[in-house]
Amino acid sequence: MKIKFMWKTKDSGGGNCPALYEAPSGYVTQGEKIDDETRAQLQDLAPHEDAVYVPADVIDRLVQQRIKDLGLA
Repeated sequence: MKIKFMWKTKDSGGGNCPALYEAPSGYVTQGEKIDDETRAQLQDLAPHEDAVYVPADVIDRLVQQRIKDLGLA
């Protein structure tokens, strides 16, 4: 799958993490692995699945961009 970097969190101390990438018909997130306590709260996590923490500003920016792209703002 070919992905394209979109942006990282404004609080990133270096590198590109946490970050969001555009993928064919969706997105890929890069972020910090969640801890065991948080993982235990996930529902129906399959063996081939994983979860990462994504700061709100990364998702908020995606929402703002989608609204703009759709001509709703």
